[in-house]
Amino acid sequence: MSRVNVRFGRRWSRRGVLVIVAACTAVSALLGLGPAATAATTPTGWPGSASNAEVFPGGLWTNPQTLASAATAQLTASGRTADAALVRQISSQPSATWLGDWWSPSLLSSKLRGMLAASAAAGSTPVFVTYAIPDRDCGGYSAGGFGDAAYLQWNQTIAASLHGHPAVVLMEPDSIAMLGDARCAAVAGARLQLLAQVAKIFFDAGVPVYLDGGNSHWVAPAVMAARLSTAGVRYTRGFFTNVANFSRVDAERSYADSVSALLGGTHFVIDVSRNGAGWQGVWCNPPGAALGQNPHVSAGTTALDALLWVKNPGVSDGSCNGSPAAGAWFEASALSLVRNRGAR
Repeated sequence: MSRVNVRFGRRWSRRGVLVIVAACTAVSALLGLGPAATAATTPTGWPGSASNAEVFPGGLWTNPQTLASAATAQLTASGRTADAALVRQISSQPSATWLGDWWSPSLLSSKLRGMLAASAAAGSTPVFVTYAIPDRDCGGYSAGGFGDAAYLQWNQTIAASLHGHPAVVLMEPDSIAMLGDARCAAVAGARLQLLAQVAKIFFDAGVPVYLDGGNSHWVAPAVMAARLSTAGVRYTRGFFTNVANFSRVDAERSYADSVSALLGGTHFVIDVSRNGAGWQGVWCNPPGAALGQNPHVSAGTTALDALLWVKNPGVSDGSCNGSPAAGAWFEASALSLVRNRGAR
């Protein structure tokens, strides 16, 4: 669902971070992306000082009504038991539920009520992904989104629905990391302020939120920290990395630790849904990708809160090389992801 434009080339080390911190304010001002971050950007109190058990009470919820679950049932019914067993390795695991402009406001509220009731009955915490920001994907495969006013109202509806319930929200994959792309020039100046408004909406509702932190091969840590600061990271639990991407955990954790340190130790989560084989050279439905490790909440002794399946395995990245449209079930990809993990 989420387009991720991976930027390879120079790798950013902690020494590199120190070198560019001094220049970050000028760069950010030039791009209209806000001031450089400092170690005082994350306030004390909820959700920053909460324990992992308080952010994810009962662990991660497994939604029984996903495209992978439907595919498992269909394969079983058609007698393809071996393929059903493979896809069940996806459908049996907790993965994030994406919320976007494909549901009307009334249907969105109804869907959220149902999922919150189901997760409460299971005694675990659902993870939601919002994906409807104005000029989403800056015209890429996943283009769309609301206008500003409708977007704020949409997020208010979500926040009101989640208020008082265990739930975590990952806000708008790619929305911050891709602002350096020339295609995003028209939205770069205002988007971070819009995200800060939304982050405050969820903060006021008591809902822990993570902002887009890109991935380890995309944006320099100091530049990302500056953008996150302007985007209201002070209202959030922290940021996420590697969504819909393929980087190994060690690389992502090193990058995220650098960003976190620049933000005073703010927390982060990493998407491991398809990183079992690492980067395969292309970002759109790479045939050599493999499932990563099963999602779980961390022990809580570091800034890493959880390893999650944010991108839903088996869901297409976009209509590349004969693949179905972004967001559609892609059976061949799902089977390949599982088989490739088993082959390692």
